[in-house]
Amino acid sequence: MRPVSGGFRAQGVAFLTWPTSTNPWRLLDERQPTMPAIVLVGAQWGDEGKGKATDLLGSRVDYVVRYQGGNNAGHTVVIGDKKFALHLLPSGILTPDVVPVIGNGVVIDPAVLLQELEGLREKGVDTSKLLISGNAHLITPYHVTLDKVTERFLGKSKIGTTGRGIGPTYADKISRVGIRVQDLFDEKILTQKVEGSLASKNQVLVKVYNRRALEVEKVVEHLLQYAEPLRPFVTDTSLVLNRALDDDKVVLLEGGQGTLLDVDHGTYPFVTSSNPTAGGASTGAGIGPTRITRSIGIMKAYTTRVGSGPFPTELLDDDGEQLRAIGGERGVTTGRPRRCGWYDAVIARYAKRINGLTDLFLTKLDVLSSWDEIPVCVAYDVDGQRMDELPETQTGFHHAKPIYENLPGWKTDISGAREFADLPKNARAYVRYLEEISNCRVSAIGVGQDRNATISLHDLID
Repeated sequence: MRPVSGGFRAQGVAFLTWPTSTNPWRLLDERQPTMPAIVLVGAQWGDEGKGKATDLLGSRVDYVVRYQGGNNAGHTVVIGDKKFALHLLPSGILTPDVVPVIGNGVVIDPAVLLQELEGLREKGVDTSKLLISGNAHLITPYHVTLDKVTERFLGKSKIGTTGRGIGPTYADKISRVGIRVQDLFDEKILTQKVEGSLASKNQVLVKVYNRRALEVEKVVEHLLQYAEPLRPFVTDTSLVLNRALDDDKVVLLEGGQGTLLDVDHGTYPFVTSSNPTAGGASTGAGIGPTRITRSIGIMKAYTTRVGSGPFPTELLDDDGEQLRAIGGERGVTTGRPRRCGWYDAVIARYAKRINGLTDLFLTKLDVLSSWDEIPVCVAYDVDGQRMDELPETQTGFHHAKPIYENLPGWKTDISGAREFADLPKNARAYVRYLEEISNCRVSAIGVGQDRNATISLHDLID
């Protein structure tokens, strides 16, 4: 081996070298430490208040990324007298200096996205910084049609789909017949993909569901109208985000739905078609798992879910109605009334384990201010056997009955509290009990709808 022009030669092959300061391919561990990515996930069945949490962190992060789901997920953010309902866009779009990103793991209905962007612009929100992954998949008219007719034919076995075409789009993605955002810019490829997909789907629509076949030309024409409006936003978002982390920018990865709706780790089959858990953030954004060092779980001070499926602490009495009324519990996307129940620590411990949670953001503590006594589910009774962890089988979870510990209420309006010490003694005790029984520290507490109605116990970005 002998040196050659700044490198060395071995067996006739020249290897060039660069000084560490200029080598574009130097190893990461040779560089200065880079900023980590932070993932924020729902720790129940969704609707926990992730939008508010993201918005509150927005002023301290540089990028906010949606990494899975579609317009079946919803976030509500209240700023002053304005209420923003976001379905596809990450909540960070409401913060002027933040770059909002729709990652490759998201499925996009282009009509809904453009409508959402226009609605924000009308309210004075700058949407020009939005970035969309060219690898994200598109929801087409036939996905929506299949979603609705399939659910209708399930009868009593309905999953509780939103009917937005999310599941069929993910199914096509896995089956490798999906349509990506980038396909909008190549009419030939787009046409070929639509033809291939409709060849089998039209057979199902006509012969199974007695529906009219869809025309390839009309579907292609429908999709092509979105090419130019979307073109300015489309880029390689994985590359952008990794370079941002290298440049010491803070990236917040915002999950939709919740842990118990994860297709792998949720209450299957009553789940969504993607991975809202922390693990999904890596694949859905194109960021390596070693870049994620903080995992924040959003947890209501009680429990809600929308759609079908088991729910051990569900209340079908006046308490349930009261939680629904006080908490304004209706789905952001569907408008369906949410099912309500007491806090479930079994689910909390499960979410801690599955997501590797470092922090809990406890929301809507103020909703519980009307009760003299507040039950907390600490374990399940499954066919006479106590279970402190989530049952491993679907049958076991269906049969689970909550085992409660009752805590004293506080019967005091806490919406004005901004420090932990401002809370009544019993409210503080409730939070500490949840922290202990959930096996995860509570770092922030939501005490009202307003943007600033939050108590900080531990810094979420440090």
